[in-house]
Amino acid sequence: MLYYIDPGTGSMLLTILIGIVGTMYYVLRLNLAKLKMRLSLGKSTDLAKEKLPMVIFSDDKRYWNVFEPICRKLREKDVNVVYMTASPDDPVLNCDYDNVDGRFIGEGNKAFAKLNFMKANILLSTTPGLDVYQWKRSKEVDCYIHILHAASDVTLYRMFGLDYYDAVLLSGEYQARDIRNLEKIRNLPPKELVKIGIPYMDEMVKRLENAAPIKKDKTIVLLAPSWGPNAIFSKYGGKIIDALLKTDYHIIIRPHPQSFKSETEMMDKLMAAYPESERLEWNRDNDNFEVLRKSDILISDFSGVVFDFTLVYDKPIIYTEADFDKGPFDAWWLDTPYWTETALPRLGEMLTEENLPQIKEVIKRCLTDPKYAQGRDEARRETWEYQGEGTDRAVDYLLSKYEELTA
Repeated sequence: MLYYIDPGTGSMLLTILIGIVGTMYYVLRLNLAKLKMRLSLGKSTDLAKEKLPMVIFSDDKRYWNVFEPICRKLREKDVNVVYMTASPDDPVLNCDYDNVDGRFIGEGNKAFAKLNFMKANILLSTTPGLDVYQWKRSKEVDCYIHILHAASDVTLYRMFGLDYYDAVLLSGEYQARDIRNLEKIRNLPPKELVKIGIPYMDEMVKRLENAAPIKKDKTIVLLAPSWGPNAIFSKYGGKIIDALLKTDYHIIIRPHPQSFKSETEMMDKLMAAYPESERLEWNRDNDNFEVLRKSDILISDFSGVVFDFTLVYDKPIIYTEADFDKGPFDAWWLDTPYWTETALPRLGEMLTEENLPQIKEVIKRCLTDPKYAQGRDEARRETWEYQGEGTDRAVDYLLSKYEELTA
């Protein structure tokens, strides 16, 4: 028997058939891609086999100073931790702590892809953007915990930076306030917020207290800019060095390491125009401890070294006005001023085009005006609670959370 299909119906059936075939094709491709990813991840399949009790993830080697005190305290308590890093030269890979299993899991997206398949009771990290960008929450991780790596605002992360963590370890009440406000705005379930202090700053204080006295006969000014179009050298060029050399102070210039990679031409010109002398030195030490402790005042912009210098070493700063666009950051969502904006004027004076020629007088005021010492005390109380207790409080929370999850 012959069936007649009119051209319209035939066209429709052909379209449906093409759609079905096309859908099957893309589903097949998707599954093959997933299979290929699993096969290409190497150790990622190993991560998925066992449920690890405690994991630390660091996306960069510079966060070893945040995690090292915690690893050391866990060793004292005979607790093992798997430390996963995206840096092939992370210090953890040469660490001799017998309780720390250091693993390089690849750089960039390769590291995140492996984390997406892992199983763990607890994962601790400084990395924002969980479940926002490439790093997705694994259903086999019971609790994601974020720890801050600086005395600063949580709202200066890119948008949604902490939204999908289960808990955040904080150092000040203003951080908790901002997180709670963001949760209300975005209708998010409340995270566990635990104020512990700042473990790495506690370690800096111990190191400073044990250091030998410094002998010097001149006031030392440290110029330590960040890098990029809004940084000091991009805004002022050599004018700021000229102004400093007109003073009778000793000048140390410590550019951001990235400047020598991304701003090579500018740095070559500046170092050629202002060679080292009895009055001026360039500093590129890997460890900034010595240069910070021998300097009397710091001139910087939006570099994170500002709060390390003023809060740990108890010295004043001079800062530049940041051309800051809050648009990409969580700060954009809140009406309250972010804490950094309110803290800086209490810690030192702002450098501007107008007062640059009077930089010596600005430095003198910062060094002698007692209001800046008072401002440092205020800032410490606000952003560095439980001084000296940060590591103990962090580890106590981790262990209590583990007991809760495995009870």
